Amino acid sequence: MNVLITGGAGFIGSNLALRLVTSGHSVTVLDTLSPQIHGDAPEASPLFRSIEGKVSFVRGSVTDRPLLERLLPDHEVIVHLAAETGTGQSMYEIERYTSANVGGTALMLDVLASRTGKVRRVVVASSRAIYGEGRYFSPELGYVYPPSRSPDDMEAGRFEPTFPGASAPLQLAPTDEESKLHPTSVYGITKQVQEQLVMAVCPSLGLEGVALRYQNVFGPGQSLRNPYTGILSIFSNLILQGKPINVFEDGRESRDFVFIDDVVTATMLAIEHPAAANRLFNVGTGVATSVLEVARTLVRLIGVQVPVEISGNFRIGDIRHNVADTSRIREVLGFQPAFDFEEGVTLFVDWAKSCGVQPSAYEASLEEMRAKRLLR
Repeated sequence: MNVLITGGAGFIGSNLALRLVTSGHSVTVLDTLSPQIHGDAPEASPLFRSIEGKVSFVRGSVTDRPLLERLLPDHEVIVHLAAETGTGQSMYEIERYTSANVGGTALMLDVLASRTGKVRRVVVASSRAIYGEGRYFSPELGYVYPPSRSPDDMEAGRFEPTFPGASAPLQLAPTDEESKLHPTSVYGITKQVQEQLVMAVCPSLGLEGVALRYQNVFGPGQSLRNPYTGILSIFSNLILQGKPINVFEDGRESRDFVFIDDVVTATMLAIEHPAAANRLFNVGTGVATSVLEVARTLVRLIGVQVPVEISGNFRIGDIRHNVADTSRIREVLGFQPAFDFEEGVTLFVDWAKSCGVQPSAYEASLEEMRAKRLLR
């Protein structure tokens, strides 16, 4: 099978490309090799070098119509991973995120509407960010979907979501695919639109669309220099430098962390499994892990004792909790994560330690957000 992966030199894409090649598929990777991810010498980056010579590589953008017209028709499956990522950055680089994520997806589908060629399935990378605060249970009201938290509440240290008419504290519930979509960041909005474009347009063209709502993906190989790739990269780099960790809010905010090998397995099922056609799936573990637990686990495994400081800082657009209901992908595709958080973080730490301290724009990214009143 000929597979095109947009954004295929990134963290998820490069791992997926290697799995596909090992499984006997022919892979083409389209990627801009963004300096934010790959550094100033992208051809020398570990992610690019891991796929070099094993795939057909094309450096370019999903916003380049002539390039897409040349590439798309020759592939049976398109895995659309190309996107600008980062909830915080998306709140002040709105045009860039919208142009790349929404515009690139719209252009891809526009090209397919004119000439589908061999294409039969499009798999799009969606995100847990489309759920916003996700699903909670109110003892008085049943399941509810809280609105964005107010800056005034968070300034006062009230971080847990609330819902009108609910006086008792809300209880976190796994968010399933039928839950309300109400993203709280520009990034989340663009991922929702990407997903909806693919799932609406593909059937009209006689193509199969599949959307994967990835939770927080981590593992060896993720960028340690990109301040928008997640807290494991940020925290591990700080620990290796002997610097304190600033934990936002009260440290009890939580995410569903899913290991890269499991994400690749789920994506392979989305590519190959007949029952995946025209379906939406959460990709996660169904287990919530707090940010404070992440920080303490990294300190323990890296073996460098640094202060873990709970600052009460918060970012506008951040959510409090999210954990996936993974019933659908388990029942329909037979997906079951093979790695729990401890196993995955142990592998990540071994790899991060071998890389050593990496240059990072983390502090600069915080200053940008402070200047725009998005970090308080």
